[in-house]
Amino acid sequence: MTRLSTPHQAGQILSARRKALGLSQAAASASLGISQNRLSELEAHPDRLTLERLMSLASLLGLELVIQEKTPAANESEW
Repeated sequence: MTRLSTPHQAGQILSARRKALGLSQAAASASLGISQNRLSELEAHPDRLTLERLMSLASLLGLELVIQEKTPAANESEW
């Protein structure tokens, strides 16, 4: 399991997973119904992903999104 701290990390994870599956941007974008250029932009700027698009992309890549309560780290203080 990978924990995300920034949107940039999401782009890196999605891109790495797509490549690990041997999917080109063209093939993945065709499956999503978007252009290859748009997928490239979303991987580079994942903060522009809608929740719907993120969930579709995750599903295509065999990933699932999980939201859970955050547990404070030992050196983290509560607000």
